[in-house]
Amino acid sequence: MINKEYNEKAINDVYRNAKIALQSINDLLPAVLDEDLKTELKVEYDGYNDVLSRVEKYMRSVKLEPKDIGVFKKAMMNMAIKMKTLCDKSRNQIAGMMVEGTGMGINELTAMKNQSNKLGEKVLAYLNELLELELEYEKKLRTYL
Repeated sequence: MINKEYNEKAINDVYRNAKIALQSINDLLPAVLDEDLKTELKVEYDGYNDVLSRVEKYMRSVKLEPKDIGVFKKAMMNMAIKMKTLCDKSRNQIAGMMVEGTGMGINELTAMKNQSNKLGEKVLAYLNELLELELEYEKKLRTYL
């Protein structure tokens, strides 16, 4: 049985998951020295941005206001990235950070998918799309380790 409250939380979580990925890539790109990895991150950025745009459009169509990641969380993410890349801007370090973040996103999306009986068709489709994208990205990122 579809649960409206869970559905709204889930689509917002899909939205935030993509926003966090975009923010992380944006924060990391200036530290990336490896051109192949930089190209991969730009491709991933475009993929996340595409999903995010369509999720935002869907949310507007159902009169749901996206709940963005907070300013404090953005600042903390940026600071953590700067600290981790301060002394080590290696391809391995950056790919490892992205694999870790992508893994957290995969775990969150998988947990939501396991409650798919509470989700509407559209929300489940966006969730599955982002989950498949993240699984693909994690696999590609592991080749940079």
